[in-house]
Amino acid sequence: MKIIEVKSPELMREFIVLAKKIYKGYPNWIRPLDKDIEQVFDKNKNKAYRHGESVQWLLKDDSGTAIGRIAAFYNKKTANRDNKQPTGGLGFFECIDDQNAANILFDTAKEWLAGKGMEAMDGPVNFGERDRWWGLLIDGFDREPNYLCNYHPEYYLKLFENYGFKLYFKQFTFERPVQLEITEKMRAKAERVAKYSDIRFEHCVHLNKMGEYTELFKDAYNKAWGPIKGVSELSSGQAKAIMKSIKPILDRRLLWFGFKGGEVISFFIMLPEMNQIFKHLDGQFGLLAKLKLLYYKTFVKNPKLTGLIFGVIPEYQGKGVEAAMVAAAAKIVQHELSYETLEMNWIGDWNPKMLRVCELVDGTVVKTHGTYRYLFDRTAPFERYPIMGEKKDKNNN
Repeated sequence: MKIIEVKSPELMREFIVLAKKIYKGYPNWIRPLDKDIEQVFDKNKNKAYRHGESVQWLLKDDSGTAIGRIAAFYNKKTANRDNKQPTGGLGFFECIDDQNAANILFDTAKEWLAGKGMEAMDGPVNFGERDRWWGLLIDGFDREPNYLCNYHPEYYLKLFENYGFKLYFKQFTFERPVQLEITEKMRAKAERVAKYSDIRFEHCVHLNKMGEYTELFKDAYNKAWGPIKGVSELSSGQAKAIMKSIKPILDRRLLWFGFKGGEVISFFIMLPEMNQIFKHLDGQFGLLAKLKLLYYKTFVKNPKLTGLIFGVIPEYQGKGVEAAMVAAAAKIVQHELSYETLEMNWIGDWNPKMLRVCELVDGTVVKTHGTYRYLFDRTAPFERYPIMGEKKDKNNN
């Protein structure tokens, strides 16, 4: 077997299309759009390159056939953030069911990261934000992946664990039928908020006012998510980029905000689940693929919604605002739209507040991903990702 660094467009093409070979015979796998993978490794499009580096490799067998791939990367801004050691990442891992092949890929990533001063590596993760390509699928293989989410063969787990990776945290995907009535507990919380406060909830009135909604989203997101470990605050530019990217597929009735007086205190953004369309494009996004996209978007019913992001600013968490906002959105979505299911991605096992919200709305876990960590010093004690809000003892444990 031979490891080859990807240094040419031809090798990058081979890197991308290898997945088609690995997932042959996996009916629930949906090929990612090629452009979405390419952009991760484009220095002009991925801002993570401002503070870091990435290298990609292909593994070939003795006949020259590609049998595995991996990328390694680090970001100087985040390598030491909330970690006891500088930590890099690996991702975009694909491999045949062969432990020796997997070990060569993992060793290559580890040695490169160690040479850059890293002392641990997380994987499989993204070279960038956590909202995409994050985590190893460890349960829910009978389900199709949502857009920008990983799907993996079951045997990948043993490849990671046999090498020495340990589970750092889990990420759950919850599902609920859209037409399922809200629980009595949620209804009571929502009615209490409506009766005893001047909190109100409203959806986007007109998409031409996206500039205003972008600022509301940025302000509420930074207050709700900014204090959380591993999450970076959004700049105005980043918020604009997010809203610009979702505007073509956004239904105004799926963009919700909560207000207390004139202050935005919560937000809930849902989107049509785009992999239900992209699965027909075979990774392509040229003119023909865009015409297919238009056809499926216009004439074919999309049964699935995905919860893009949800948040309540700290002062109003646990006061019924979560339930009231979901109840307000449900009233519109159930009666005016035709979606069948809602999936809520990326709910960390370390986030008890969001887990409670998902349970409150009668969500059921249908997929589980795991983020794994490998410490280069094999004698160093391993610690799981801390539970949000858990107080440490006097010894900082």
